[in-house]
Amino acid sequence: MTLSFGTDGVRGLAISEITPLDAVALGAASVDALGCDRLLIGRDPRVSGPILEAALASGASARGARVELLGMLPTPALAHLAAVEGAAAAMITASHNPFADNGVKVFAPGGTKLDDAAEQRIEALWHGRSPAWRSGADVGSITVGDGAVDRYVEHVVGVFGERSLSGARIVLDCANGAMTAAAPAVLARLGAEITVIHASPDGRNINERCGATDPSSMAAEIVRVGADLGLAFDGDGDRVIAVDHTGAVVDGDRLIALSALDLRSRGELNGDTVVVTVMTNLGFHRAMARAGISVVTTAVGDRNVLVALEQGGFSLGGEQSGHLIYPALATTGDGLLAGLVLAELVRRSGRPLADLAGEVLVSYPQVLQNVRTARLPAGVAITELLADEIAAAESELGDDGRVLVRASGTEALIRVMVEAPTQHQAESTAAHLCAAVSQKLS
Repeated sequence: MTLSFGTDGVRGLAISEITPLDAVALGAASVDALGCDRLLIGRDPRVSGPILEAALASGASARGARVELLGMLPTPALAHLAAVEGAAAAMITASHNPFADNGVKVFAPGGTKLDDAAEQRIEALWHGRSPAWRSGADVGSITVGDGAVDRYVEHVVGVFGERSLSGARIVLDCANGAMTAAAPAVLARLGAEITVIHASPDGRNINERCGATDPSSMAAEIVRVGADLGLAFDGDGDRVIAVDHTGAVVDGDRLIALSALDLRSRGELNGDTVVVTVMTNLGFHRAMARAGISVVTTAVGDRNVLVALEQGGFSLGGEQSGHLIYPALATTGDGLLAGLVLAELVRRSGRPLADLAGEVLVSYPQVLQNVRTARLPAGVAITELLADEIAAAESELGDDGRVLVRASGTEALIRVMVEAPTQHQAESTAAHLCAAVSQKLS
């Protein structure tokens, strides 16, 4: 299996698809392609993490880099430290995927996501000839760093201020992942009354019926303890999903909309523009149009959002899945920062999140379905294979719906998304398109 960069790094079934030898070669290729002499490595708590960590570090140091192992920490914490120290970084994680998967997210020196050219340089070296290993005084080193999580905690607390959320009652769902240590420490310093769930990682329970991909247990806990709201992170902590005091989920679309309106009211929404992806609900676009806020739409992936933010000099972007990006605060998506921005907004408004989220937009019924398949052959686009079926669905929906069919950038799936005026119409259209996908790829 030839591995390649997807929408957010490299992913696969740990050890069998993304092997230790793959990680050795990727470490060497990343150092060479980025021209860096120092590499920070972090990981989430998956059981395969230490294996790939050792392999990645070996490849990088054997090409002369000074490697520092920072242990378990969130992806945004690693990106922050890379930005502060001007170093390149690699995060060993499969984000929201099940524990058996793993992968690597590579950051350029300064903690920024790789652009297409950098990924292509790495892939060319990764899958090209074997690297010429260093020897003698030219060999790099591997050291173990400490205090990385503490430094990130200090950074986030500094953004908001000690005791700034004093009295707020918040439930944290850490997804048995990389936010397990950092998020409770920050919220305690900010003075919130916190209840923490799913914060006992054992290497195998990451994202398991918890976190941003399944906040149902957090919703029940919020109602049980009478909390104001809850924040659920994904496995590596770069996304967040909120739940209000009634147990209703507040997804990324509403979080972005709330923040856009708040920033604009304070004169801090650069260009009166927000950046989102093609997955963002039609209701979001109509709400922003009513508010006089322009929307830039990109392909799926927070890396694409980051590119548009940088090119336009904009101050807010994100994805429906809970990646929110504030370029003034971080070089990448940060679930904890985004969640705290929301908590601070709610506190300042003096109103419940349920009221704010209910007013900000009206979502169109949206159905998301996956069709598992082998990866598409090179040069084949699923939209071309289904051109007639997609055109017919779009004609039927008109201006009151949307269709999106795409290959996943992280798994062997075809993703079908349909928005329509009614749930029934969305479901029936999605079922028809999924059947067409299965037929075309059989």
